[in-house]
Amino acid sequence: MSTEATTPKPVELVNVQIDGVWYQFPKGTKVIEACSQAGKFIPRYCYHPRLSTPGNCRMCMVELGMPKMGPDRKPELGPDGKPIHNWIPRPQISCAQEVSEGLGVRTDSKMVQDARKGVLEFLLINHPLDCPICDQAGECRLQEFSYDFGPAKTRFLEHKVKKPKRIQIGPRITLDDERCILCSRCVRFMREVAKDDVIGIVNRGSYSTITCHPNKTLDSNYSLNTVDICPVGALTSTDFRFKMRVWFLKETKSFCTSCATGCNTVIGARENLMYRQTPRENNDVNESWMCDYGRLNFHYLNSPDRLLAPVAKGVNEPDWTAALTATASALKSLPPSEVALIASGKMTNEELFLAAGLTQALGIMLHDIVPHTDAGDDILLSTDRNPNTAGAKLLGLCDANAGSKLPAIADGIRGGTIKGLVILGEDATALGLAESELRKLEVLVTTAMLPNLTTASAGYVLPGSGFAEKRGSMVNKSGRLQRLNRAIQAPGLARDDWEILTGLTEAITGTSLGLATIEDVFKAMSAATPALTGLSLSKIGDLGVQLPIA
Repeated sequence: MSTEATTPKPVELVNVQIDGVWYQFPKGTKVIEACSQAGKFIPRYCYHPRLSTPGNCRMCMVELGMPKMGPDRKPELGPDGKPIHNWIPRPQISCAQEVSEGLGVRTDSKMVQDARKGVLEFLLINHPLDCPICDQAGECRLQEFSYDFGPAKTRFLEHKVKKPKRIQIGPRITLDDERCILCSRCVRFMREVAKDDVIGIVNRGSYSTITCHPNKTLDSNYSLNTVDICPVGALTSTDFRFKMRVWFLKETKSFCTSCATGCNTVIGARENLMYRQTPRENNDVNESWMCDYGRLNFHYLNSPDRLLAPVAKGVNEPDWTAALTATASALKSLPPSEVALIASGKMTNEELFLAAGLTQALGIMLHDIVPHTDAGDDILLSTDRNPNTAGAKLLGLCDANAGSKLPAIADGIRGGTIKGLVILGEDATALGLAESELRKLEVLVTTAMLPNLTTASAGYVLPGSGFAEKRGSMVNKSGRLQRLNRAIQAPGLARDDWEILTGLTEAITGTSLGLATIEDVFKAMSAATPALTGLSLSKIGDLGVQLPIA
């Protein structure tokens, strides 16, 4: 391969003056982004860095100056050796303008301040004064910018134009058209990112509204991203609408565990209940988006049917020590060749590492994970609905063909050669086994959050935690190691799965593993796994780490 094909072209930098200070930016940078990089925030509504630039809200106006050219067609220089500017006598939008050599920018001049006040006064002419009851309150850019940049009073005395309210334009989206400021972010997102052009603007002037095209609805699996990018309370999530004021929510950085993509998220919770999760920007994983399926796949954590205490044969009280001792005794009563273990691709790396240790403690040779696949798309949703298949392969719980040993396990249970089964976070009916076949097992141990056919048949049920209730790490389909953070506590006596597996292994071996915290587990795992050498949970960071694996 030639050197020209492999050597990146050098970045051309241009000199730009922002509020009297000179900076350098790559050629082609938008003025609005250059100002942000210089620490000068420019208010905006229609602009979004991942969408096209229509320049229709006019909120991002600044004052621009072009270098004054001398007779020799070269910029005239001032005493400081920098170009002298000819300032354009009217404000310009910064979202559509790219930086150029010698450009001057004023972000807070009298002209700019007056322009912002005028734009906000115009936007508020027909906007309803219902901030106290608006579901966007607390994260509304119109509220914030009106306070920061707007006029203190209105001159408008006429009646406001009335527009449609509480319109279900899709199964998960509610539209209040009277609040819309026609920024068109939702229209551009659906057309450019979701590739589902179903909404647009109709009518003219003050009567313009957002609506779906005839005979279409906003039913895309990415529809809720329009709520995230809506700067006002026009588009709201029907699922979250009026459930909780956002300023009451405790926000926790995490990632979605509904498929192998691992979209970065922010979990919103209060009083030990999870209310929503929204996408968090990560250019290496999901950019700024996530699918509706993953976003809403958390309500089971708040289910009243959650398993709250351990159950074990011969143990009458819900006591963890007694339950783990009884479970360990039952498993040790069987020869290793008669016991199988099924782990889950939904388990964290730390849990999978301890599950592998459990197979070694019992001498179990037959173990695998349950693959979960469904239709995906070419945006974010993966066909692999296990978030940590890559982690299970890395830690040896399954081979390259995940699930290949499940038929042998199922045949062994039916034939009676397998008399004990440990199933972690899965339902054994995924093996095609009937409940009557599960009841033939002498020892059936399961960790679970909700009742299923396996828990109904098991003599040893150990209640575990959900993704928002624990810390740990997973590896997505691209080999990126990412970190879960605890947002809420597990209900009742339910435990972190790493604690369950540690306690069970210690009860089997009769020795302490010396693992007091999840950090201790990660440290032991990284010492035993070359791809994780030198890492820790804290070093993973909020955006994850790319592992040296295929």
